[in-house]
Amino acid sequence: MELGLFVEPQVGGTYQRLLELARWAEDQGLDAFARSDHYLNMEDSAHTTDALVSFGGLAVETSSVELVTLVSPLTFRHPAVMVKSATTLDEMSGGRFALGVGTGWMEPVHARFGLELPSVSERFERLAEALEYITTACSGGGTTSGKYYSLDLESVSPKASKGLRIVVGGGGPRKTPTLAGRYAGEYNMFLTDRETLDARLDVFRAAAAEAGRDPSDILVSFAGPAMFFETQAEHDAEMNDRAARRGITTEDYVALLSDRSIPHGTFEDGAAAMDEYASWGVGRYYVQEYAALDDVDTERLEPVFAALRRH
Repeated sequence: MELGLFVEPQVGGTYQRLLELARWAEDQGLDAFARSDHYLNMEDSAHTTDALVSFGGLAVETSSVELVTLVSPLTFRHPAVMVKSATTLDEMSGGRFALGVGTGWMEPVHARFGLELPSVSERFERLAEALEYITTACSGGGTTSGKYYSLDLESVSPKASKGLRIVVGGGGPRKTPTLAGRYAGEYNMFLTDRETLDARLDVFRAAAAEAGRDPSDILVSFAGPAMFFETQAEHDAEMNDRAARRGITTEDYVALLSDRSIPHGTFEDGAAAMDEYASWGVGRYYVQEYAALDDVDTERLEPVFAALRRH
C-alpha cells in the first residue's frame, strides 16, 4: 500500500508551511504529498495559496515525493492552461507531478470570485471533453473536437513524461468511474464502504476495458482520516470526545466510523486496515488532514504513518 499526506490549504496556510509539510512527507519516505485546489473554505476567507503555482516551488524544493492535486476544478482553468501548467510542473519536478482534474463544486467559492459554475450535467460534459483534450495534449498533440473544448495541434511541447498521471476523483456511481476508466492514471475517492467501492470499480473496470486499457494499470486510491493511538485507552478517550462533540453516544460514533470504513484503533491495528483496503483493490491511502496547515501535527502523524506502513 502506497501512502500519502493530503492537506487542505484553503482552511489556512502559507506557502512556507506547505513546503515544510512537503519536506516532512518526503523525509518520512511517503509516496505522495497532495493538496486540495480551492480558493476559499466554502464562504470563509483564509490565507489560501494557488495549488498549481505552489507546486512550482515544491517541485524544485523536494526531490523524491510525488506531488498531487486532489483535484483541480475545470471551472478555475481552461484545459490548455492545465496542460501547460502540468507539463511544466512535470519537467520541473523530474516527473513527480500528478494532475487531478474535477468538475468543481463549491458554489460559495464560485459566487464570491465571480466564477461560472454550470449545471452538474454540463460540468460532467465539460469534464469528459477536457480529459480527452488533456490526455491528447499531454501525449504530444493531436486533434479533439468538442462542444466546449477543442484542440488542433499535432505537436505540443513539452510533452508529458511517463511520470505525469492524470487523477480523476469523485464519489459518483457511474460518470466519475467511467471517466476514470477511460482517461485516468489514478482513480481517487474519499473513503467508502466495500459494497459502494465494488460497484464503482465494476463500472471503472468495464470502461477501462472498453477503452482498450488494462484497469490493473490504473492506481485506485482512497483519501480519509487515520485515527490511531498508542494505547486503547487513548483511542477510547478520543472516541468519547468526538462523540460528545457530535451529541451522540460513543457506540453510535464508532458504528458511524465502521459504516464509512474509517480506520481507527491502536497502532497495531494500522497494518490490518491497510491490508483490508489492499484486498479491496485500493493501492494508495492519502491521510487527509482537514485543518489549517499550522495545526497539522507532524509529531502525531509520524507514529500513525509508521503504523500504517507496517503491513
